[in-house]
Amino acid sequence: MILPIYPYGSPVLRTETMPIEANSPELQQLLDDMVETMHGASGIGLAAPQVGRTERLFVVDLSAMAEDIQEELGEIPDWAQGPIAFINPDIVEADEDDLCDYEEGCLSIPDIRENVIRPDHIRVRFLDRSFEQQEIEASGMLARVVQHEFDHLNGVLFVDHISPLRRRLLKRRLREMAQGRVEADYLLADPKQAGQLA
Repeated sequence: MILPIYPYGSPVLRTETMPIEANSPELQQLLDDMVETMHGASGIGLAAPQVGRTERLFVVDLSAMAEDIQEELGEIPDWAQGPIAFINPDIVEADEDDLCDYEEGCLSIPDIRENVIRPDHIRVRFLDRSFEQQEIEASGMLARVVQHEFDHLNGVLFVDHISPLRRRLLKRRLREMAQGRVEADYLLADPKQAGQLA
């Protein structure tokens, strides 16, 4: 089922998420719905707060970029072959000496894209969809998407990382979005709703 995506200004986007204690049919259904919602909005990542939830999880699917990834790495790794669920993720290492500046967007902030500086290499520990612990090293686009979605789990948005000058320039557009004057070619929730609590 495609879920509405909560836009900028929705209180749930600033809510810190809660760890998931156990696997369940409800969790599996939420993951299915999040993947369907992400695909329906042509996204490559989606965090629970973006669909009005406070569970500590996000999904990523870089398979649409598989050719570029293969060109860069010489192969298509498992993580680029379909959706991955990151449950209770923790970034255990981030290389602050190897930073990369890259333009980011967000399904919760339609039509705004800004350059964000992030570590280009991280190590992340998480539970996968089967509730098995995993730890992967991520670089390039995977590292960026994981960090972007991980921020959502802590109530942080990519516009929080841009310069004060750029934030001032975007202030009016963001205020209008928070007031409900926002459009997208996918289903959006009412930004004044807090969302469903876990």
